[in-house]
Amino acid sequence: MKGTKVIPLISLSQLIEHISDRQKISPISLKIVEESADFSLVEFDLAEIAGQEQAKRALIIAAAGGHNLLMWGPPGTGKTMLSRALPGILPPLTAAEALEVTRIYSVSGLLNPGQALLSRRPFRSPHHGTSGAGMIGGGSNPLPGEVSLAHLGVLFLDEMPEFPRSVLESLRQPMEDGTVEIVRAAGHVKYPASFTLIAAINPCPCGYLGHPRRECKCSDKQIAKYKTRISGPILDRVDLFAPVSAVETEKLSITGGNSANKISSKEAKKQVVKARKIQEERFKKEKRGIYTNSQMKNSDVKKYGCLLPETENILRLAAEKFDFSARSYFRLIKISRTIADLEESKDILPLHMAEALQYRQMI
Repeated sequence: MKGTKVIPLISLSQLIEHISDRQKISPISLKIVEESADFSLVEFDLAEIAGQEQAKRALIIAAAGGHNLLMWGPPGTGKTMLSRALPGILPPLTAAEALEVTRIYSVSGLLNPGQALLSRRPFRSPHHGTSGAGMIGGGSNPLPGEVSLAHLGVLFLDEMPEFPRSVLESLRQPMEDGTVEIVRAAGHVKYPASFTLIAAINPCPCGYLGHPRRECKCSDKQIAKYKTRISGPILDRVDLFAPVSAVETEKLSITGGNSANKISSKEAKKQVVKARKIQEERFKKEKRGIYTNSQMKNSDVKKYGCLLPETENILRLAAEKFDFSARSYFRLIKISRTIADLEESKDILPLHMAEALQYRQMI
């Protein structure tokens, strides 16, 4: 990091000698390597995914503002591919963010030998069998869990309803506060856990409810039970809902189809980086360490919302019609703020709010 003086040490005794001025150690010179987009490490490119333009747009908004996103649709429609493509459009960690993430991985013993600061945002994809302690953190000597290891990055829950209800409910506090508190006999530890949740679910146990060509074999009781696996409070903490429907055969053709409208990860990343820089400039004077629109508290939303009167009128009418909670009301402003940043607009226009509203359709 620029401006940082690094003094190499082999042992604690060598540190004592240096501090006592008996044997001074010269600082080493650092070569600053600028972060470049290494797409060879990206699992999927957005251009490889057929169709799903609405879901791709939701993914870009989620990446630009750090918003939680839930995608639902039948198996094989690209939910997992879209989620796996997300690291390719995320910007590198800033210097301050890199310090936060590196500290967590250092405490967890997950830094590779000789590795210094982490530059890539974390992408964690825990298995369905992950316990509550594994997700939130714990142990006799409390260590960070998956939510903290995903700090300032992504926590991807594939087939979200398959996770135990207790594990999903444990996500409520970190999704709201951005921190996790672990209380054990050995002590009380607080870890940061401000992550972007990306979840993928099927519409029913068999996965084919509403499919245009395949028949759903689930009973109404099975479907109702399946949907209750994710509680209302968890869904209320999700910012964006995106349907991922079955893809038309024409779009799957490797020789046909219109490739002109396909956005690549490289192009999407440029949009995301530009929006993040706008947010970085907006929040640089805040002392709480806010990096994205999703991290704003209600007081910040009132300060940086910049809603035009017409925009606020649309929001009020929608809130009354669909009975949005206070949390959803403010989340809509945050989402529309991100959409405005993607368009490089100072004010949140009615069309920005209208787009934000279309992503609030519940499953």
